[in-house]
Amino acid sequence: MVIRYGYEITVTCTAPTPMVCLLTAHGDRAQDIRKVEELVTTPAVDSRTYVDLYGNLCRRFTAPAGDLTLWADGTIADSGAHDIACPQAGEVPVEALPDNCLVYLLGSRYCETDRLSQLAWDRFGQIAPGWGRVQAICDFVHGHIRFGYLDARSTRSAAEAYDEHIGVCRDYAHLAVTLCRCMNIPARYVNGYLGDIGVPIVDPMDFSAWIEVYLDGGWMTFDPRNNQPRIGRIVVARGRDAADVPLINSFGPHVLKSFRVWAYDVTHVDAAASRAGCP
Repeated sequence: MVIRYGYEITVTCTAPTPMVCLLTAHGDRAQDIRKVEELVTTPAVDSRTYVDLYGNLCRRFTAPAGDLTLWADGTIADSGAHDIACPQAGEVPVEALPDNCLVYLLGSRYCETDRLSQLAWDRFGQIAPGWGRVQAICDFVHGHIRFGYLDARSTRSAAEAYDEHIGVCRDYAHLAVTLCRCMNIPARYVNGYLGDIGVPIVDPMDFSAWIEVYLDGGWMTFDPRNNQPRIGRIVVARGRDAADVPLINSFGPHVLKSFRVWAYDVTHVDAAASRAGCP
């Protein structure tokens, strides 16, 4: 399978404004890239990239006063397989965890482990450690939060999502990450593309948030919002929570004027076009 993915984002600034964006497919998929997603800006601005503390590719530039449009489009090879499930995967004792996993056990800006620890142990402490416990956490979060774009709030934390029972994919991810950490299971927040491949199209395409959990010596994907295996995830950035991986971080005010994201199976589209007699 080949997936076409990209974005077109327009922001408006009242004055020249430095920005850092995390919008590029993560480097761990570099070998799968078929067409590199080269950034085009209107008007043209100079930019450069660097890799942050979590291994994400970040792009720096200064947006001019007025409108700035960011556009990128690429293709990536994908197996077409659903997310891997490993029901026998076990938890790793804290004393045996690699050093670089320990940060994903700690509380962070949107993941208040101190506020939710007792809840986590009361609800999940009797469940056998491992994959099943993490899935139980995702099942709980999936059922506890009602999804709705109108309920989005950039400042909502995991504890607030728990109390309010509402949110969007980042809130599902934050709550699941927090509950995992409370149970001494390393968990990190993921931003990326997730097209409606193999499932009905329900909402307009957007960037998505899910989680990765450290079990049996490796990071494994869970998705508390959708709570079912999906096809074609493209990771953009990973961090402790959304504060580490903002799509656009501006050092000054800006207004989001327009936003469009796409990710779809090119093979399927080409086949449909061929059947319809399109060139």
